[in-house]
Amino acid sequence: MIGIIMFFVALVMLLLGFPVAFTFGGIALIFGVFAEGFDMFAFMPFRIQSYMENTVMMAVPLFIFMGIVLQKTQLAEQLLEAMGKLFGGVRGGLAISTILVGALLAASTGVVGASVVAMGLISLPVMLKYNYDKSLACGTICASGTLGQIIPPSIILIILGDVLGIPVGDLFQAALLPGAVLIACYIAYILILTYMNPEMAPPIPNDLDNESRKAQIISALKAILPPLALVLVVLGSIFTGIATPTESSALGGVGAIVLALLYRQFSWKMLYDSSLETVKVTAMVFAILMGATAFSMAFSYTGGDYIVEELLLDLPGEKWGFIILAMLAILILGFFIDFIEIAFIIVPILAPVAEALGINMVWFAILIAMNLQTSFLTPPFGFSLFYLKGVAPSSVRTQDIYKGVMPFILIQILVLVSIVIFPELYGMD
Repeated sequence: MIGIIMFFVALVMLLLGFPVAFTFGGIALIFGVFAEGFDMFAFMPFRIQSYMENTVMMAVPLFIFMGIVLQKTQLAEQLLEAMGKLFGGVRGGLAISTILVGALLAASTGVVGASVVAMGLISLPVMLKYNYDKSLACGTICASGTLGQIIPPSIILIILGDVLGIPVGDLFQAALLPGAVLIACYIAYILILTYMNPEMAPPIPNDLDNESRKAQIISALKAILPPLALVLVVLGSIFTGIATPTESSALGGVGAIVLALLYRQFSWKMLYDSSLETVKVTAMVFAILMGATAFSMAFSYTGGDYIVEELLLDLPGEKWGFIILAMLAILILGFFIDFIEIAFIIVPILAPVAEALGINMVWFAILIAMNLQTSFLTPPFGFSLFYLKGVAPSSVRTQDIYKGVMPFILIQILVLVSIVIFPELYGMD
């Protein structure tokens, strides 16, 4: 039972706010030495070396770099302005624009914090100015900002591909349809809500003549097409087999610099700042990975994985009992801990059981990714809620943000349930 005790001690430490990497590494060291002695960690350097030589994980810093460069090109500002002009005359048009921009930012940057902050600074004041309901405005921004978790190229899909031993290109392809369905459900919710309650999201008056309208559309297309072209090049090179995800991530980094030049935002200082920020984020991810690796070794050596595997294999309903319990566990843990910890600690425990039950691992990975996306929205520790609260006007209360995200959490859960029940509709049967 040492491994099980170790797991719950780690969970308590994380809830108390201790740094993730040091929590995992420190607890692994204490319990591992107690159970087996220092010899347990003799192979730790070889494990670390294997991760450093892992070409799949090389895509993580490169995609992070791509996202940070695009963030610094003021891409979000231009996209929101363009989309707002196109859809502002429709009831709920600004909210729909925010969803579409969130999807495009997800596919081009994938940086959740940057997307939420950018839209919170730009889109939220405009929606409030035109008398949008505060809860609807806040919920829309938080939900659209988290689309980067499921829409490729997603960092979590790269991590899950490595943890579960699945080609990342297969995960990217499998995630496209669930991501598109989620976006469509968000937009449908806004349209239905604003149809039933027009005062929640009134249209913006538009007095432009035909010529001005055409010029507005051309201007919007100029803002939308370059990042869309980058997304098509990056994902298209993977799906057609021209490049591996790692190679396409390098292509994305170069493409981001080209866009910075195109938008006249390039400078050596911008490049230096982007590189420095990339190193910081990457170091955080790999520090957690090292701690999680030590934790997994100690957990396995103490027999914790066998206990969990026997417990999960003996569940009523076999495959479906396991899927339901696994999804509930990840959903609940997402209320309290970050998606990276869940991917590195919980998923490796669940993976052998899923394989033993004959579960399609691509389908299982997409279920986990969709579930982990929900963790960004769920109170009390949803990161998107904190990001938005940090930049929202003082008139927006925390209750407004919590109330606004609830319908979008339900939509995410409904889409997740649809993938569980009807995998064939998503091409994952």
